[in-house]
Amino acid sequence: MKNSNTNKKELLKDNCRCDMMKYLIINGSPRKKNTWKIVKQIKKSLDGEFEEIHLIKQKIPMCNGCYKCIEEGESKCPHFDTINPILEKIRWCDGLIVTSPVYAMNVTALLKNFFDHTAYIHHRPEFFDKKAMVVVSTAGAGQKKVANYIDETLRHWGVNKVYKIHIACGGKEHLETKDIDKKAKEFNRDVKSNKLHSPKFGDVLFYNVWRAMALMEIPIKADKEFWFATGLVNHDFSPKVKLNIIKKIFAKFMFFIFKRVIK
Repeated sequence: MKNSNTNKKELLKDNCRCDMMKYLIINGSPRKKNTWKIVKQIKKSLDGEFEEIHLIKQKIPMCNGCYKCIEEGESKCPHFDTINPILEKIRWCDGLIVTSPVYAMNVTALLKNFFDHTAYIHHRPEFFDKKAMVVVSTAGAGQKKVANYIDETLRHWGVNKVYKIHIACGGKEHLETKDIDKKAKEFNRDVKSNKLHSPKFGDVLFYNVWRAMALMEIPIKADKEFWFATGLVNHDFSPKVKLNIIKKIFAKFMFFIFKRVIK
């Protein structure tokens, strides 16, 4: 009986773990200072398990702009074995957190290098059921611009909803702890809801640019294979996400225009 009860308890623990949200944190800072303090505060308001990827430890080689990921497929990237495990963890997670302090009015070189390696995802978006939070800090200025850049990149990946926390730690725009907690709890509720939000018009626009380009007379081989293999070429937007009638009309019109222009 004792062994039976023990097994039941272990099974219950496993079930609880399966129900927990899984958050992946990609830290673009080379150190754990102001940006990481905000992340630690955010984690207190999130109900789930966490995995951390500190880009400084990944030692990702610089993107050399060979264009192989776009033209021939991401597996042809000379740094595929370093980049793909990170992307696999993004595919696995329920919620993604991406962080960067402001360096020279932009993201850190660590994060920019990682983003450069994912340029092909702009052509072949896939993370339509993911939600993300962007965390940016600065001692001076530029935090909103940098947060917006990360937001834009993630939405080009297909990410459904992006929350942003950007803080000037030494200035008047410093957020109180309660403001960080409020935004983090909102993010947590949204991730747990599994609800997918309607995309922005800009997201629908770019989706249909790449969709139309897959139908070019001489298309990019890897792009065409992706759009046809996934069946996305037949949809106004990812079928996981509902479009209202206005956005459906907009998508169809843009696709029609792009097909004519591109051909």
